[in-house]
This record gives sequence, C-alpha cells and structure tokens, in this order.
Amino acid sequence: MKPSSAIVLVLAAIVAQYPSPATAADPKVIVVGASMSGISAGKRLSEAGITDFVILEATDRIGGRIQNTEFAGVNVEMGANWVEGVNGDEMNPIWTMANGTGGLNLTTFRSDFDHLASNTYKQDGGLYEKKFVEKIIKRMAEVEESGSKLASTLHHSGQQDMSVMSMQRLTNHMPTGPSTPVAMVLDYYRHDFEFGEPPRMTSLQNTQPLPTFRDFGHDLYFVADQRGYESVVHHVAGQYLETDPDSGAIVDHRLKLNTVVREIAYFPSGVAVRTEDDMVYRADYVIVSASLGVLQTDLIRFKPQLPSWKIAPIYQFDMAVYTKIFLKFPRRFWPEGPGTEFFLYASGRRGYYPVWQQLEKQYPGSNVLLVTVTDDESRRIEQQSDNQTMAEAVEVLRKMFPGNEVPEATEILVPRWWSNRFFKGTFSNWPIGVSRYEFDLIRAPVGRVYFTGEHTSEKYNGYVHGAYLAGIDSADILINCAKKKMCKYNVQGKHDQRLATVSE
Repeated sequence: MKPSSAIVLVLAAIVAQYPSPATAADPKVIVVGASMSGISAGKRLSEAGITDFVILEATDRIGGRIQNTEFAGVNVEMGANWVEGVNGDEMNPIWTMANGTGGLNLTTFRSDFDHLASNTYKQDGGLYEKKFVEKIIKRMAEVEESGSKLASTLHHSGQQDMSVMSMQRLTNHMPTGPSTPVAMVLDYYRHDFEFGEPPRMTSLQNTQPLPTFRDFGHDLYFVADQRGYESVVHHVAGQYLETDPDSGAIVDHRLKLNTVVREIAYFPSGVAVRTEDDMVYRADYVIVSASLGVLQTDLIRFKPQLPSWKIAPIYQFDMAVYTKIFLKFPRRFWPEGPGTEFFLYASGRRGYYPVWQQLEKQYPGSNVLLVTVTDDESRRIEQQSDNQTMAEAVEVLRKMFPGNEVPEATEILVPRWWSNRFFKGTFSNWPIGVSRYEFDLIRAPVGRVYFTGEHTSEKYNGYVHGAYLAGIDSADILINCAKKKMCKYNVQGKHDQRLATVSE
C-alpha cells in the first residue's frame, strides 16, 4: 500500500531538517546505547561483516545497568549483581563468560536462601520460631506449584491471564493474599525480590514457571569480583572493539561516550540521529538499546512519532525499580557463619527494608550489610536524603536486634536508577494482560529503526542474559534486512494464528 499524501508531506518536512542522506562516509548502522544489549548487538553485526557502525552512549562508561562502584574500601554492584539461572539443563551464556570457561573467572558465590526460616525477624525484635516460618514457606510453595499448573492451562493469547495475587487468592482461598507481617515478607521475598513489583502487578502466565530457572537452573551466583560484573560487558566488547593492549580500555573510535541522543528521525532512505550537543549522525539503520523506562519518557524523540501499535505496548509494559542499599558499620553485630547470609524483617508495612544480606563471605572484614527495597519504597527513598535513609535502616536493625548495641552506620550507598534520566528504573517486569503479541510488537522494528534491550528478550526479560541474547536477536533482524533484503517483520496474531506484518 502506498503511503498517504499526508505521510509523504511529513517525511519530506523531516528530511528537510537534516543534511543530505547517508553517504559512503557515514556508518551503515548507529547503535544507541552501550548497554549489554547494545554491545551484544554490535558484536553480532561485526560477526556478520557489518563493521561500519558507531555506538552512541549517553554516560561515560559502557555496561548500562551493570555498574560497580567503590564503597567502604571494596567495589560493589549498584545494579545487576547475580548470574541467575545456573546448574540447569542448558548453559546460561553469562555464566559461560563469567565462571572461567569464558576466560574471566570472576569471583562469585552461590547464594544460599535455604535458611530463611531460621532468620526471619519480628517487627519488634527477635526471631520467629523456625517451624512456624517453615509451615508458611511450605504452603507458599504449594500455592506456587498450583499456580504453575494453572498457568499452563491458560490460552497463549493472554486473554485468560491473571495476576500472581489473583492466583494466590484462588489457590489459597485468601481474600486479600498474604496479610500478616511474616507472610508478607515471605511473599515479598518470593516475588518482589525477584520481579521488582508486587504480585498484584505481575503476570501469572508469563512468570510461572519462570523460563530463566526452567531453562538454566535454579542456582544464583553473587558476583563479588573487584573487576566488577561489568567486566562481562567489556569481555564482549573486547571481541570486536579495539582496546589498549596495556590498560585494556576501549579506544575504538566507533564508541562515543558522553553522547546523549535526543532525536531519531527515520525515513525511507535512512536515519538521522541528533545528539544533545546538536551533532547529527546519519546511517542506513539505527538500533535503539535504551531501557524501557527511557522509551516511556521523552528523552529520545522520534520523527515521525512512533506508530500507535508501537507506543501502546511500550506503555503497557512495566519498568520496575529495584534498589540495593549498602551500609557500612564500625563493627559486626549480626549473626555470622553458615546459614546466616540472608535474613528478613517482617514489618507490618509491606516492603519496608525487608530483605537483608550480610557480606562477610563476599567482602571479608568490610562490615557491610546490603538491604533491598523495590517499587514504591524505592521511589520514596530516592527522593529523601541518604542520612534519612541511613537513620531508617539503622532503626530497623535496632528493632531486629534489641539485645545488641547496634552502632550508627558510617557510610551508605543508595543507587538512584529511577531518578536517572538515562535509565528510569532497573529492569522490565511483565504485567498482567500483556501477551506474546505485545511483546513481539515491542521488539518489532519501525521502518529503519530497530529495538533491543532486556525488555525485548523473547523469554528472559529483566535479566543480564536476556539483554545479551536480545542484542543478538535484534541484530539478526537488522542483518536479515540489510544483507538478505528480508525486511518484513511478522508478528503472530493476538487471538489466533494469523500473522501481521508490522514493518517493511
């Protein structure tokens, strides 16, 4: 079908705003963002013989939401921290790179969550009886097993999907879901701690069973290497970007840091990308690896505006916020030894400083605790001072350990992913009602504009391995068009087997 005259006029007006279309001196592809997915996409393009590209990164580093920083004398991870999905039937590609066989041999520790029943603290101090907590954990596991069976019976279209909380109500005959402090914190650990959002917002059909654990295994390994988890991203980048032989730093001219993309114009002959310093880069294609949270803002403007079929699923999907707060103390006052790494605080206020981890195994002698909050608590904490957050956290610890002299914390680290305009959250979460159809639309290209990121991963959204695999998948879609002239992208119909072509 020929475009309408109105569309032709709009495209003509857009083209007129930019210099001449792409020439032989211009790159063939622009990659927006040097996150894991953007770096992975660049590698796949290189493997296919497309080496004339540039990577435009808004920050001063590569890695995106994989970032380490110095705290209390050690390097800690502000973003992604675990390789999730290990020791299963399939090999997690991130674990292949991290555990030695890929050459990095990162320092990692298997996380042991098996002793939470012995480490769940009451709101006003003291431990719950182990058998009491075990009974609740057992019942929750039974509910989840029933939920997985129920999810397998639901139609693939998503028409019958429900929230995890709705499943809990159906299965456990509870009108409001877990409601006591101990039940709430265990529920938080099983759901919010994994997905960044509460069960009332999370899709049952697309999280039970969770493909990451089903495919790669249920073990999680905490990365505590002083080179940082982001060394995995550097490992991928180093396979095709030029690096300094002495320092290992990337010196490839195709990677441009501190380059903030504000506008992407696309037309039949190519694309034009305008940056915040008013530079214009032209190419045949662009791959956008910005986070879902950024796509939900106006940081990057598209000209013409993205079509409604593209915008709608972007806003239907959720960008979760997951905040890891590190606290340094002058001495240890918490239980140590085997079976004490993780402990829970059962507040009557759901999600209030709930999941704690002592890091003596990972960072010996550091006297550092890690507490995780999510969702509304993350947003609240990001908007208050670090001193206020430190006071709240220490007050919780004093309630948990009333017989101990809990000292004041000496340092605190509070990441602010939600407030950062280059991220606007930590990872995507699949909400109720979003089916594979909407997910495919998020990944689908619009003309010469392609999209990648963990939020476009077919099965592993929200995970580092999802970002890595998404970069490969999205690059392959572009390669099919650029090299094989296979430029139509088909999406399975939402309610039946029909295919719809959304781009050509």
